[in-house]
Amino acid sequence: MKKNNHFELILFDIDGVLEYQGKVYPGAIELTENIREHGINLRFLTNSTLKSAKSAAFKLQSKGFNAYEQEVITASKATALYLKELNPRSIWLLLSREGVDEFSEFIHDSENPEYVVIGDCRDDFNFSNMNKVLQKVVEGAKLIGMISGLVDSSLGSLELNVGSWVGMIERAADVKATYIGKPNRFVFDLILKQFPTIDRKKVLMVGDSVASDIIGARNAGIRSILVRQGEFSEKHLSKKVKPDYIIDQISDLSNILFNC
Repeated sequence: MKKNNHFELILFDIDGVLEYQGKVYPGAIELTENIREHGINLRFLTNSTLKSAKSAAFKLQSKGFNAYEQEVITASKATALYLKELNPRSIWLLLSREGVDEFSEFIHDSENPEYVVIGDCRDDFNFSNMNKVLQKVVEGAKLIGMISGLVDSSLGSLELNVGSWVGMIERAADVKATYIGKPNRFVFDLILKQFPTIDRKKVLMVGDSVASDIIGARNAGIRSILVRQGEFSEKHLSKKVKPDYIIDQISDLSNILFNC
């Protein structure tokens, strides 16, 4: 095993960092293998709500990555773990696809929910459902948004994201929702609790989004690196929030990890 004395845990965003719109970035697979060979711990942290940890790991494997379910935290997985700590009487889950699998242990009740939980529910996003969500929240149900992002362009065109839908309910019901995914500290702490002996200054978040990855890393007290890929835009850089490093492509990360 090769030796590394700098970082002990690397957190990778997936979309826009390792792959984008179905294509793996050059050098991404080799980089993750090199990280493992150097004895550095590796985790995948994504704000995808549609994917379960299992399906996200499977997708990475299908692209050629060595990735395991226990190494992946999706926003849906993190939300399920958050709710598990609360042990709710019942939830109303608005979510589509494999992410739903993370919530199999809960009692689902759209008529009398203790929590209304919103992820990417584009298949069921309509006036009837959103109006019913509003009514349940006004009646006392607590509101959880899996992520706070307002828009998403990972598929090529700008789309409304979960934070927009939840924000609409917040304003209409005059309540504050709890958000789980990046940049919320909770989702980072889920991973960091697995490595209690690692100094947070030896943990690195690698992402393409200032709003979720870089601000999230700052909230968690860990280091960050911004990759000029995926949804990156120069206009998102600010003097107030700066990553520790900026690289042009994911393959450049080797220079920081192994030549320091």
